Amino acid sequence: MLAAHGTMRARNCLLRLAWTTKVADNAKWYANQRRKGCHLIYSTGDYGENIIWGRGKRWKGTDAVTDWADHEVYYDYERYTCMPNQDCLHYMQLVCSTRRVRCARVKCANRNTYVVCEYDPHGYVIGQRRY
Repeated sequence: MLAAHGTMRARNCLLRLAWTTKVADNAKWYANQRRKGCHLIYSTGDYGENIIWGRGKRWKGTDAVTDWADHEVYYDYERYTCMPNQDCLHYMQLVCSTRRVRCARVKCANRNTYVVCEYDPHGYVIGQRRY
Protein backbone atom coordinates (compact mmCIF):
# COMPACT_ATOMS: atom_id res chain seq x y z
CA MET A 1 0.00 0.00 0.00
CA LEU A 2 2.88 2.37 0.71
CA ALA A 3 4.25 1.82 -2.81
CA ALA A 4 0.82 2.53 -4.30
CA HIS A 5 0.65 5.79 -2.33
CA GLY A 6 4.16 6.66 -3.53
CA THR A 7 3.36 6.02 -7.19
CA MET A 8 0.23 8.14 -7.06
CA ARG A 9 1.95 10.97 -5.17
CA ALA A 10 4.93 10.93 -7.56
CA ARG A 11 2.53 11.61 -10.47
CA ASN A 12 1.63 14.81 -8.64
CA CYS A 13 5.27 15.70 -7.81
CA LEU A 14 4.69 15.12 -4.10
CA LEU A 15 7.02 13.70 -1.49
CA ARG A 16 6.70 10.04 -0.59
CA LEU A 17 4.96 9.19 2.65
CA ALA A 18 6.74 7.41 5.46
CA TRP A 19 5.21 4.22 6.87
CA THR A 20 4.88 4.86 10.56
CA THR A 21 4.30 2.82 13.65
CA LYS A 22 2.92 5.93 15.37
CA VAL A 23 -0.50 5.34 13.88
CA ALA A 24 -0.10 1.59 13.36
CA ASP A 25 -2.03 0.54 16.40
CA ASN A 26 -4.90 2.88 15.55
CA ALA A 27 -5.26 1.68 11.94
CA LYS A 28 -5.13 -1.98 12.89
CA TRP A 29 -7.44 -1.52 15.87
CA TYR A 30 -9.99 0.37 13.79
CA ALA A 31 -9.92 -2.12 10.93
CA ASN A 32 -10.60 -4.89 13.43
CA GLN A 33 -13.61 -2.95 14.75
CA ARG A 34 -15.12 -3.08 11.24
CA ARG A 35 -14.44 -6.81 10.79
CA LYS A 36 -17.98 -7.81 11.76
CA GLY A 37 -19.63 -6.26 8.72
CA CYS A 38 -17.22 -4.04 6.75
CA HIS A 39 -19.39 -1.00 7.54
CA LEU A 40 -18.05 2.28 6.16
CA ILE A 41 -17.97 4.28 9.35
CA TYR A 42 -15.15 6.76 9.93
CA SER A 43 -13.26 6.71 13.20
CA THR A 44 -13.18 9.73 15.45
CA GLY A 45 -9.40 9.60 15.84
CA ASP A 46 -6.95 12.43 15.41
CA TYR A 47 -5.71 11.35 11.97
CA GLY A 48 -6.77 11.89 8.40
CA GLU A 49 -8.48 8.74 7.18
CA ASN A 50 -9.53 6.87 4.07
CA ILE A 51 -11.72 3.78 4.31
CA ILE A 52 -13.15 1.39 1.75
CA TRP A 53 -14.44 -2.14 1.44
CA GLY A 54 -14.13 -4.47 -1.50
CA ARG A 55 -16.12 -7.51 -2.46
CA GLY A 56 -14.36 -10.79 -1.82
CA LYS A 57 -11.21 -11.96 -0.09
CA ARG A 58 -8.77 -11.32 -2.93
CA TRP A 59 -9.28 -7.57 -2.87
CA LYS A 60 -5.94 -5.84 -2.13
CA GLY A 61 -4.93 -2.65 -0.39
CA THR A 62 -3.48 -1.36 -3.66
CA ASP A 63 -6.99 -1.62 -5.10
CA ALA A 64 -8.11 0.79 -2.37
CA VAL A 65 -5.42 3.36 -3.20
CA THR A 66 -6.24 3.10 -6.91
CA ASP A 67 -9.94 3.65 -6.22
CA TRP A 68 -9.23 6.70 -4.06
CA ALA A 69 -6.83 8.12 -6.67
CA ASP A 70 -9.45 7.68 -9.41
CA HIS A 71 -11.53 10.38 -7.72
CA GLU A 72 -9.05 13.00 -8.99
CA VAL A 73 -11.39 13.59 -11.95
CA TYR A 74 -13.85 15.18 -9.50
CA TYR A 75 -11.31 17.63 -8.04
CA ASP A 76 -11.77 21.30 -8.96
CA TYR A 77 -8.23 22.71 -9.20
CA GLU A 78 -9.45 26.30 -9.38
CA ARG A 79 -11.52 26.18 -6.19
CA TYR A 80 -9.46 23.59 -4.26
CA THR A 81 -12.50 21.45 -3.57
CA CYS A 82 -14.67 18.75 -5.12
CA MET A 83 -16.86 19.54 -8.11
CA PRO A 84 -20.54 20.06 -7.30
CA ASN A 85 -22.33 16.82 -6.36
CA GLN A 86 -19.09 14.81 -6.59
CA ASP A 87 -16.89 13.15 -4.00
CA CYS A 88 -13.14 13.62 -4.18
CA LEU A 89 -12.28 13.72 -0.47
CA HIS A 90 -10.42 10.39 -0.59
CA TYR A 91 -8.27 11.74 -3.41
CA MET A 92 -7.65 14.96 -1.50
CA GLN A 93 -6.42 12.95 1.48
CA LEU A 94 -3.95 11.10 -0.75
CA VAL A 95 -2.37 14.28 -2.09
CA CYS A 96 -2.47 16.52 0.95
CA SER A 97 0.54 17.73 2.89
CA THR A 98 0.53 14.79 5.29
CA ARG A 99 3.86 13.00 5.84
CA ARG A 100 3.11 9.64 7.45
CA VAL A 101 0.67 6.82 6.75
CA ARG A 102 -0.27 3.46 8.16
CA CYS A 103 -2.88 1.13 6.66
CA ALA A 104 -4.58 -2.05 7.70
CA ARG A 105 -6.60 -4.61 5.78
CA VAL A 106 -8.91 -7.20 7.31
CA LYS A 107 -11.22 -9.91 6.06
CA CYS A 108 -14.74 -9.31 7.29
CA ALA A 109 -17.24 -11.84 8.53
CA ASN A 110 -19.25 -11.33 5.33
CA ARG A 111 -16.20 -12.50 3.30
CA ASN A 112 -15.40 -9.03 2.02
CA THR A 113 -12.27 -6.96 2.64
CA TYR A 114 -12.02 -3.72 4.61
CA VAL A 115 -9.11 -1.27 4.24
CA VAL A 116 -8.32 1.75 6.38
CA CYS A 117 -5.42 4.18 5.96
CA GLU A 118 -4.59 6.71 8.65
CA TYR A 119 -2.62 9.86 7.74
CA ASP A 120 -0.51 11.91 10.13
CA PRO A 121 -0.87 14.81 10.43
CA HIS A 122 -4.40 15.48 9.25
CA GLY A 123 -4.34 16.33 5.60
CA TYR A 124 -6.62 18.50 3.59
CA VAL A 125 -8.82 21.38 4.57
CA ILE A 126 -11.70 22.07 2.19
CA GLY A 127 -11.13 25.31 0.33
CA GLN A 128 -7.35 25.29 0.78
CA ARG A 129 -4.76 24.15 -1.73
CA ARG A 130 -4.37 20.40 -1.65
CA TYR A 131 -0.60 20.49 -0.98
